[in-house]
Amino acid sequence: MFYSKRDLHFQLFENIDALSLTSFDYFKDHNRETFEMVLDAADQIGMTSLRPLLTEMDRQEPQLVDGKILVHEGMKKIYRQYGEDGWINACFSYEEGGQQLPNTIQSAVGFIWQAANYSASVYPFLTSGAANLIRTFGSKELIERFTPNLYNAKWQGTMALTEPDAGSSLSDLSTTAYPTEIEGIYKIKGQKIYISCGDHDACENVIHLMLARIKGAPAGVKGISMFVVPQKRTETGASNDVLTEGLYHKMGYKGAPIAHLMIGSNDGCEGFLVGEPHKGLPYMFQMMNEARIGVGMNAAAIGTAAYNSALAYAKERPQGRKINEKDPSKPQVPIIEHADVKRMLLFQKSIVEGSLSLLLYCAKLGDLVHVAEGQEKEDAVLLLDLLTPIAKSYPSEMCCLTTSAAVQVLGGAGYTTDFPVEQYYREARIHPIHEGTTGIHGLDLLGRKVLMQDGRAIRIFAEKIMQIIVEAKVESSLLPFAEKLEKYLQRAQQTSGHLFAKVGKNPEEFLADATLYLEYLSILTIAWQWLHQGFVSRKALDSGTPEKDFYQGKIMCMRYFFEYELVKMDGLGKRLVSGDIVTVEMRGEWF
Repeated sequence: MFYSKRDLHFQLFENIDALSLTSFDYFKDHNRETFEMVLDAADQIGMTSLRPLLTEMDRQEPQLVDGKILVHEGMKKIYRQYGEDGWINACFSYEEGGQQLPNTIQSAVGFIWQAANYSASVYPFLTSGAANLIRTFGSKELIERFTPNLYNAKWQGTMALTEPDAGSSLSDLSTTAYPTEIEGIYKIKGQKIYISCGDHDACENVIHLMLARIKGAPAGVKGISMFVVPQKRTETGASNDVLTEGLYHKMGYKGAPIAHLMIGSNDGCEGFLVGEPHKGLPYMFQMMNEARIGVGMNAAAIGTAAYNSALAYAKERPQGRKINEKDPSKPQVPIIEHADVKRMLLFQKSIVEGSLSLLLYCAKLGDLVHVAEGQEKEDAVLLLDLLTPIAKSYPSEMCCLTTSAAVQVLGGAGYTTDFPVEQYYREARIHPIHEGTTGIHGLDLLGRKVLMQDGRAIRIFAEKIMQIIVEAKVESSLLPFAEKLEKYLQRAQQTSGHLFAKVGKNPEEFLADATLYLEYLSILTIAWQWLHQGFVSRKALDSGTPEKDFYQGKIMCMRYFFEYELVKMDGLGKRLVSGDIVTVEMRGEWF
């Protein structure tokens, strides 16, 4: 199995209490039965449609033929199924044909599909994000013109930001929009690179949500606008002068095409302004922030699939004997009985299940932002903003390591294409890069998120951690872990205070180790999630649950994370308060 259904249900219904969302009017028609029906349907699609094509889509990657990207033939049926079954607009309102499904449950659906076949999973979520931007910021005319065929998967949606000279530095993008005689319609000219699903033959049209600068607009990010740019004219099906110039061939994630687009080469590309001029970047951040949580979930799902492959192999593969067994005539034992193999498995389990806990918690915060009111809504907004760079970056970075550990568990077999872990290893590597590199998210966390509203977000964060610490202290078996987490929380507050004292004095020095600060706070965050899982598991064990192995596994994983991972904050904290700014003082010519 490529994921644990039992753990997913634990995370949703015991750990983060997704059912509490049904107390809000928007979600009141749902209950555990409907949630489980959705998850079971997603599981069926994952098992029967996505998983069988995992290896084929990796080895039969897309091809650019006569200006058109051709994808695996099976993707046509899969993408059509996403639309026909209502997955793309499932979270939207009944009036829009949606199911008013919580994003928390939809995120769990994504997790299942991403674990089954990451490449095949990305198509519908890109479309859903693009449609959401149009429905949120677009005019009634744009909504009526574009969203129905995005919802039914006749059309693909994308996010078109990156240019050859403007990646993370969006203020430097040069794609230009020229006004026409018709209000709201512009001629677009430029190029975009690394556009996921930017062209393919599993749909009839591709609708790009594209950032461009209206001619004469202010320099920098304040002059960026957003446009709907279809690949084909929606009225006639004729070319809209959006040409596929190239197809990138990647080390992993090969089943989803990444396109290089030339826009308006023949002065024939029409784009439709979304919302107001010069507000494109704030609009796009809605989709980007959703996508960043999604990237973290992608990484956790791939890490989960790799872990489950390694676990199954370790249970079946005989090799060697116990250290204290000297008789060579005795049978070999499965490698899962060796302490070092258990260490590698515990490492994987602690990272992927800790990450999943955080990601679903963030998804629930997103739902609360949508339906809650007053203080609850305000706190959810701030906490989600603070946690987004962590939820994106920690699973992305760490699942590169967990998939590597999965390869190591399999040994030589893991390095061959006979087992899927080598594919997971390759596919994990994209996640620290796309939707903002880890370095960018470090700058975002330290330079903006922890400082916003005079540090209110990080105070809410600390309060949430203290809440579970206080609850866990009541349980005698959890007391040492609660006290340890409290000690590291206090250290993190002191370290943060040391860094904040540099604000405004020397920005380069203040932000030099922002990526390390991101790692530092991420470890604390996952430890918080593990104490909560441990607390829930302890209560289940004390109640006499028959699933003792499952919950005891949770307790042991919490112990592992506190013993092996949480202590890494010591070295990071020492570095963060050091006065030696070697990376600032180093010069390029000295390398």
